[in-house]
Amino acid sequence: MKFLGSILATFLSEQQMRRNVRALGKYLLFLAGVATLFSVLFHVIMLHWEGQRYSWVTGFYWTLTVMSTLGFGDITFHTDLGRVFSMVVLLSGIVLLLVVLPFTFIRYFYAPWLESQLRLRVPREVPYGVRDHVVMCRFDSIAQGLADKLQASGIPYFVIEPDPAVASRRIGEGISTVTGEVESRVTYDRLQVARARLLLANLGDAANTNIVLTVREVAPDVPIAAIAEEDDSVDILELSGCNHVLSLKRRLGEHLASRMSGGRERAHVIGRFRGLLVAEFPVHGTPLEGKRIRETKLRESTGMSVVGIWDRGRLQPVDSQRLILDTNVLVIVGTQDQMKRLDDVVASYREDHNPVLVIGGGKVGCAVAEALRRKEIAVHLIERNERLHKRLVYAADHVFIGDAADRSVLMSAGLARAPSVILTTNDDATNIYLTVYCRRLNPDLRIVCRVTHERNVDAMYRAGADVVLSYASLGVELLFSLIQGREPIMLGEGWDFFAREVPASLLSKTIAESEIGARTGVIVVAVEREGKTVASPVPSTKLTEGTQLIMLGTNDQRQAFQDTFR
Repeated sequence: MKFLGSILATFLSEQQMRRNVRALGKYLLFLAGVATLFSVLFHVIMLHWEGQRYSWVTGFYWTLTVMSTLGFGDITFHTDLGRVFSMVVLLSGIVLLLVVLPFTFIRYFYAPWLESQLRLRVPREVPYGVRDHVVMCRFDSIAQGLADKLQASGIPYFVIEPDPAVASRRIGEGISTVTGEVESRVTYDRLQVARARLLLANLGDAANTNIVLTVREVAPDVPIAAIAEEDDSVDILELSGCNHVLSLKRRLGEHLASRMSGGRERAHVIGRFRGLLVAEFPVHGTPLEGKRIRETKLRESTGMSVVGIWDRGRLQPVDSQRLILDTNVLVIVGTQDQMKRLDDVVASYREDHNPVLVIGGGKVGCAVAEALRRKEIAVHLIERNERLHKRLVYAADHVFIGDAADRSVLMSAGLARAPSVILTTNDDATNIYLTVYCRRLNPDLRIVCRVTHERNVDAMYRAGADVVLSYASLGVELLFSLIQGREPIMLGEGWDFFAREVPASLLSKTIAESEIGARTGVIVVAVEREGKTVASPVPSTKLTEGTQLIMLGTNDQRQAFQDTFR
């Protein structure tokens, strides 16, 4: 009775469900009318053609048994007319009772009830007392990556989803979801956004502006970050009350430009962590080629510490006996002065004034070209769409209209002499194809690629790319650094710095005895003790209480560290 009462209460509570009940009732009345008509015809045929008389109850009994295909056989016709009538009743029953009725019941009764139950089961508000959480207005690739990082760091988050069915499915997938309208003030009241650590507006520019204005009515002081599709929208979002406006396509272009080779080669500073500058340094064309880590004596000459080596998309731990290849990129940490000494000692060995080749003249491609021009590096740009030529001539030194898959176009643009090529199209398949093609035409080329879907990162590296960066990973890193209150570090797809106190199981052991790298894959970059940071600690460094390990690894490796040394 309680179950039936909940169903009735659900159906009577909403206008659409009441309409569904009326539609279902109309069909049931039609079905009752058909059964009554067949019962009347049953009496007429039995009385006038069969010479038998039955009660009205028997007439309905026969009609229902035949329509439902039960057919007990206790009452039958003996004339041809009666048997034809029986077949008509049987076929009508198959269609009306066994086909149409179940679908009608599901369409107008069961499906709406199930949807209402999903709506009731999906939370519309966060638990009371939740604070320092992150609110995301849409679940996209950036929100998905950010959710993984937040979960690994123990920071609560909630995603707004207007569709209760979609919200229920995401909850089943382990994603913290709250159903509600993103432009409704009530939604943000229920999310306790005034106590949130950050609100992410990640819809379109117009919708984001509306969201920011709505949230500011509820929570004047909550930090808001918005993702801007157009550069012209940055000022509008800031005027609306947004604290951080991320023009990701422009930032992606700038990061891609910083990874190329060209001009006077320098270490590329990619961020700062716990007072340490983190940089990448391409080995190709420097005296470091063919030497072992120990033989470089970088620490003695510059004070810099090598904490990792990129080798075709894979970050390898440092081994003093490791041979440095010309395709390697060193990940180094140190101070600003140490970085300058590195540039003076090593970087000046390679200087290439040939134009850098950019393929793709979209927003990212234009941002790459403009960033290179600010560094006084010549840029040649290839774009297939002739209508963009007028806009692109202001971004690049020379624009070539044509298909980059055409060898003549590539060679005309200077591929044979270019120190680097930067692929900025938003089609991963095209970028993979062009990576293979450019690598074949110029084996010494440094290839920097944009990737749209992170599942294609490994394919890009297999194709021959030296550096791969994605829109989603950049957004995740920028947002996560905002949440943590630090500078962003764009090290590579999936890699990140993190700090942990020395677990109790490792106290009094040395770094070598702990086997952290061998057991989890993370790289110990530095140790911090009493406010002092020591980069690239020697394996004999003892792990004591109060010491923090600064490590480098992927999300999976970070989880492996937590599980192994719990």
